[in-house]
Amino acid sequence: MTTLLAEISRLHYPRPPASPAQIAAFETHVGWVLDEDLRAFYLHCNGATLFAPLPDVNYHLLPLERIVRARVAILGRDEDGAGPASHYCVVDMQDGDYVIVDVAQRAGASLPLFDAWHETYPATKRIASSFGEFLEKALSSGNESFWLDG
Repeated sequence: MTTLLAEISRLHYPRPPASPAQIAAFETHVGWVLDEDLRAFYLHCNGATLFAPLPDVNYHLLPLERIVRARVAILGRDEDGAGPASHYCVVDMQDGDYVIVDVAQRAGASLPLFDAWHETYPATKRIASSFGEFLEKALSSGNESFWLDG
């Protein structure tokens, strides 16, 4: 993660870091704990955009205060019929597409990441086993959604 975070600082648009107190408050609020990669990211920067600043950006890595359940961000409803309560948006692709973590599928120490498109949600597609893997692929994507065909 150290190399990836340095690249974000050098070539992209990071926000100031979150404090340990902000992270603790976030974890208390959502009821789950950030994995090691996400914790390192938020201690380095509390959100970032890759390749371009807002508003003209594909990859908007959300600050802690903007992380919400996917069913709320995508469908505007926080009810079981709108998708699992364990899905949380961590990246807004600015086109109705989100990258989410599923906190119910923690794989060892890591949270897997999924593509969640508004047209097909709550169906999702696994795109990375960890935030570090996602970040590595995103940073080498040339500002394209690396998981999409064509």
